Amino acid sequence: MPKDEVHTKDTPLHRGFSVFVFNGKGDVLLTKRASAKKTFPGVWTNTACGHPGPGESAADAAIRRLKEELGIEDVYITEAAPYQYRFTDSNGIVENEICPILIGYSTQDPRPNSNEVEDWKWMKWEEFLKETNRKTEIYSPWCKEESVILETKYLAPRRDLGLR
Repeated sequence: MPKDEVHTKDTPLHRGFSVFVFNGKGDVLLTKRASAKKTFPGVWTNTACGHPGPGESAADAAIRRLKEELGIEDVYITEAAPYQYRFTDSNGIVENEICPILIGYSTQDPRPNSNEVEDWKWMKWEEFLKETNRKTEIYSPWCKEESVILETKYLAPRRDLGLR
């Protein structure tokens, strides 16, 4: 179904993906969703989210959306954790997704598509974790939950092993 027809006040469960892109310094790329977006307009979130097409993997969909939304073409993607969520925004529109959490690595600064992304910034991961706890209203709810999952199940154990 077209995305505009799927996301309503009674959104069926469907496939998505959510990607956090890091640069060589370990900073995470955050984006502010365009104010014209149907769901969760104007909120800060992880780098990109979207939906795989028929037969498309979540990683391939993330690579496609990073190019479409942010002009990022040189990126390596890996799946970090499974995730599923259901959230309702202030307009009553529901997000209801089976949404693997992906991690990407790129040295490219974004060139955002203004229909998708209103603003962007690189932020230290530790600062981002603190800020999502302090300023909960300005971040997407899935981004906040996913960041805890990433830190707990993926990033902290990798650091303990001496990996990035």
